[in-house]
Amino acid sequence: MSPSLHALVSSLFVAVVYAQQIGTNTPEVNPRLLWEECTLPGLCKKVNGSITIDANYRWTHNVGGYTNCRNGNAWDPTICPDPLTCAQNCAVEGVDYSSSGIATAGNAVTLTLNTVTNSGPRIYLLSEDEKTYQMFKLNQREFAFDVDLSQVACGMNAALYFSEMEAHGGNAPSNKAGAKFGTGYCDAQCPSGDNFFNGTANMANSGICCNEMDIWEANRISNAFTTHGCMKDGPYTCSGSGCQGQCDGNGCAFNAFHQGRPDFYGPKMTIDTTKKFTVVTQFLTDNSRPTGHLSEIRRLYVQNGRVHQTPPTNVTGMPGFNSVSQQYCDAQRKIMGASNLFDETGGMKPLSAAFNTGMVLVFSLWDDPSGGMTWLDGPGAGSCTGGLDTSGGPSVNVTFSNIKFGSIGSTFL
Repeated sequence: MSPSLHALVSSLFVAVVYAQQIGTNTPEVNPRLLWEECTLPGLCKKVNGSITIDANYRWTHNVGGYTNCRNGNAWDPTICPDPLTCAQNCAVEGVDYSSSGIATAGNAVTLTLNTVTNSGPRIYLLSEDEKTYQMFKLNQREFAFDVDLSQVACGMNAALYFSEMEAHGGNAPSNKAGAKFGTGYCDAQCPSGDNFFNGTANMANSGICCNEMDIWEANRISNAFTTHGCMKDGPYTCSGSGCQGQCDGNGCAFNAFHQGRPDFYGPKMTIDTTKKFTVVTQFLTDNSRPTGHLSEIRRLYVQNGRVHQTPPTNVTGMPGFNSVSQQYCDAQRKIMGASNLFDETGGMKPLSAAFNTGMVLVFSLWDDPSGGMTWLDGPGAGSCTGGLDTSGGPSVNVTFSNIKFGSIGSTFL
């Protein structure tokens, strides 16, 4: 799940809109980020990846000039008389990553959130060629990372998730910027607004949908991992009321606090969020092979050398589930009385297909000063009472590090 574009756009120091040509004012130097691909425990190879910030966070102007392609909600009619001409006439600039709240060091990336302007970055992992996104095929594989979110308080979300974006970022004759410049975002909320799609300006504000797997949405109080399937393979567009029900926007989530274990995750608890720990997510198939169909998503934690299984549910009517599966999601909806978009969009099938094609890794850090983060950490989901906790000051960091991907059981102790 991603922050609203309203909050993001209002936070930027320049007027922003999203373009497809490459600007010449600021060179794009993608910060390096090492990660590892593993076949057996201790048998991993290093991959020289890098990261890029989303095109939505970049300055976009007319090619060869300095005029914004869009001011507020209005496209410049001279530069952008129609969607294709707009893409041809608008250039997206490189960025200074350090001033954008992003820093990498070896296998670690740190994101900074400004709680005064409510601005935090969204970034993607690039492949070694720095021209395409790194694609992860997740069926019968596991994904692990270390995280330090000790500063991330109520009303904030340090997120790591997978989006069914195209490897080239929608690169086209009218989209020369491509993945290197963070183009082509989509998710299961079908975000609309200031975006380009397939190389043309999204002047109709169409929603842009695709399957999404939220491995990690968290602060130091609560965390959840959530499936978000869509009706179609993505990315694809929808319009207005036609976007309703296209994807399972709420998703099927596992949150230990919500599932009756408020003592498991948090400061000084079993998983002590005042310190760094490892998160391992396993995507299991019905035949235990990558060729199988996704059937279960398991979560493990490692801290101080000890492996912790996700605790089983302690909710009346839910018989001890500690992973996400078709059976768990059906039971959750029966007990919680939630909508059945999980089944209506195909259950585990959409993500299984997307995992087979490959998904793009996304990192973000954002807040919700209106108190809307209660779905993650508020009453029932966590111990927060609502609202944004800014007691930590105007600058809050999260660090993701030691990213590993590989066969089941290969990425941790």
